[in-house]
Amino acid sequence: MISIKFIKKEKKENFFEGAIKEKDEISPAYINLQNPKYIEIDNLFYGGLIVVNYYREQTDIILKTLIETNINMNISIFYEKQDSYKTIRDLTYHIGNVGVELKESNQNRQDIDIAAFTYNDAKYIRKEIQVNNEDIYLLYIYIDVYAEKIQELEFYLNKIEGITQSKGMQTRRANFRQEEIFKSCLPIMENGEIIKQAAKRNILTSGLLATYPFISSTIFDQNGIFIGTNIYNNSLVFIDRYDTKKYKNANICIFGTSGAGKSFYTKLLILRYKLLGINQYIIDPEREYNNLCEKLKGTQVKIGPNSQTYINILEIRKESIEDGETGYLATKIGKLIGFFNLIFGELNEEEKALIEEKLIETYKQKEITFNDDSLYTKNKIKKFKGPKEMPILEDLYKILEKDKKTEKFKIKLIPFVKGSMKFFNNYTNIQLDNDLIVADIYDLGEDNLKYGMYLFTEIFWDKIKENREEKKAIYLDEIWRLIGVTSNKEVASFIYKIFKTIRKYGGSGVAITQDISDIFSLEGGIYGKSILNNSSIKTFFALEEENIKILSEFANLSDKEKLEIKSLKRGEALMFVGDNHILTKIESSDLEREILEGEKINEKNNNSIE
Repeated sequence: MISIKFIKKEKKENFFEGAIKEKDEISPAYINLQNPKYIEIDNLFYGGLIVVNYYREQTDIILKTLIETNINMNISIFYEKQDSYKTIRDLTYHIGNVGVELKESNQNRQDIDIAAFTYNDAKYIRKEIQVNNEDIYLLYIYIDVYAEKIQELEFYLNKIEGITQSKGMQTRRANFRQEEIFKSCLPIMENGEIIKQAAKRNILTSGLLATYPFISSTIFDQNGIFIGTNIYNNSLVFIDRYDTKKYKNANICIFGTSGAGKSFYTKLLILRYKLLGINQYIIDPEREYNNLCEKLKGTQVKIGPNSQTYINILEIRKESIEDGETGYLATKIGKLIGFFNLIFGELNEEEKALIEEKLIETYKQKEITFNDDSLYTKNKIKKFKGPKEMPILEDLYKILEKDKKTEKFKIKLIPFVKGSMKFFNNYTNIQLDNDLIVADIYDLGEDNLKYGMYLFTEIFWDKIKENREEKKAIYLDEIWRLIGVTSNKEVASFIYKIFKTIRKYGGSGVAITQDISDIFSLEGGIYGKSILNNSSIKTFFALEEENIKILSEFANLSDKEKLEIKSLKRGEALMFVGDNHILTKIESSDLEREILEGEKINEKNNNSIE
């Protein structure tokens, strides 16, 4: 029995002898330690630096500039807390000895200044430990740089030496100690004695702040979409704007001068969120999104003189209020007052009351009243009234015509009923049930774009409120037309309300503009500022100096950030994401660029927006 057991055990051991273990999988194929200036591991060359000295006073985080470079390196920092009682005892002994020496020594001694220096330092450290309850530590900082070529490694080492010197740190090459530096920068907590003596420096608790390493701006939301790379350190930027735990809302502001890359970036967002099945509604005054809409099989709605699609501004839609709420007609009249403010000019309270009276009368002709049941057919099957059972602008026009007090309003309505804008005077003849809808209002012309923008904003707002459980977004390109000086308070208030409350419906408002001065031109800029403040994500592409100056009055821009915005290249942006401020290079794949720009991209081309 004993011999049988022994044979079985031997077989078992032989079986596992040739198995690959975990350490074999992570171990390098070879290590070359022949050269004292670097080590070679798996076709990578490693060179180490030891930080041996620092400025006496540090007012900045010394590693910030180093960490934000895109150089491949590992940095290891060790802190060793010292016994405060023993330190005070040693310092007191040192102060006593040096003090006597200073009194009795010849003032012409060459080392008198150094002795006085150490004497004052010792007194300062003892005071901080005794009076201010500071602790004392020993600090060790090692930097291990790696590259694929020796020339590249040397270039990086020289660059880091320059950076560290500018931040008040003196470094020394770790020649003949490369292996120890490499080990110290691995996550195994090894600080070899051979390098400790060179790196050891004492530091108080307050001084530790200068060595804080976690300062690099990196955004990596777990369920986010890829945006681009951090310009400073090449880290990937992933943002999930619908993360309610991290961000107050999902709203975005996208500002940038013409050609800076904001339109491409917006299209990129639309494309990537389309893949996630998020409902998106775009108001397109410049006819920029038609090709994208076609390729993504979205619905394109075009209104204008030559269009055969119509939308009735007076139509009340079933989704305009949520289930369980009441007040269809009251809600609709409130929105229409804003629209007629655009046509008739700024209405005073008396004029608003007069217009409301005529609207009530117009709907009454179609048997629609403040009783929500009036919006349902009286047949056996209860059904919401269709487009043909709603009033149109011509019905309102005829009622305005009957009253002398509203004659001036009737005259201003003529272009919308009988003239160049009569396409507004029709029953709705399209279904808006796609998860991607683009409203093309380019044919309206410069002076009339605001009417089309308001019309679709109101429709899309109803779509946003339709289902709180679905994620959705509304994109308002050239938003300045609705909240700028060419608009009015009623319309601007409606847009502000969207940005303030859209998060409750699982939605995201996206404000896009290149005219910074215009969005802050109405009522001292309160509406533009409100929309900016109610956007958790702000993306600033390159702007002209005058626009940067205006923006800085309403956004919390530092002097450094103003300079950064001014010097941004095409496709680069300064992003405010929650509390993080990060310079980002917007990145796209060849396939994405082909979809967005309609051209095949050479594989060798840069994938960024250039």
